Amino acid sequence: ARELIHGYYACVSFVDAQIGRVLDELDRLGLAEDTLVIVWGDHGWHLGDHGLWCKHTNFESATRVAMIVRVPGARTAGKSCSALTEFVDIYPSLCELAGLSIPDHVEGTSFAPLVDNPQQAWKQATFSQYPRGSAMGYSMRTDRYRYTEWIRPGGAVEAIELYDHQADPQENRNLAVLSDYTDLVQRLGKQLHQGW
Repeated sequence: ARELIHGYYACVSFVDAQIGRVLDELDRLGLAEDTLVIVWGDHGWHLGDHGLWCKHTNFESATRVAMIVRVPGARTAGKSCSALTEFVDIYPSLCELAGLSIPDHVEGTSFAPLVDNPQQAWKQATFSQYPRGSAMGYSMRTDRYRYTEWIRPGGAVEAIELYDHQADPQENRNLAVLSDYTDLVQRLGKQLHQGW
């Protein structure tokens, strides 16, 4: 496990260095002030958490990825943003940031306004899905909770998971099985279905 984690961290360090080289080359060529840069990963990766060594789950470790946006002339350069975004938001964001019209058929929401104001209110939730056995897991992440329903073919709910990221950021305690959370489970379930 230690060797695998070491290798993963080494990979991240190597990629970080390569991104630096690309940015340096944009500067050297005089293109930095005319080039938008977005760096993101395809999935997160479990490094033994939940007994998993993969990226194929609905847990936070597999669905959350880093996204770094470099916009020439941005007055908020170097600031972080905790707003919820999704991969489908990248294309409309690039269009808007480049001054291009966003095609009508494009899904997602441009996060360009976050470049100017990273702390503004934004999406209430993001969505992901991944199967487990014959059930499909539909997952929703809000600013505080991850809520997942496991649905069998035909629509029967097999299981529900609810994690509170303020109290349990590693998602180790499923609150959905506790009666104190029945109202929250119902509210989040309704929000999940409206979002899909």
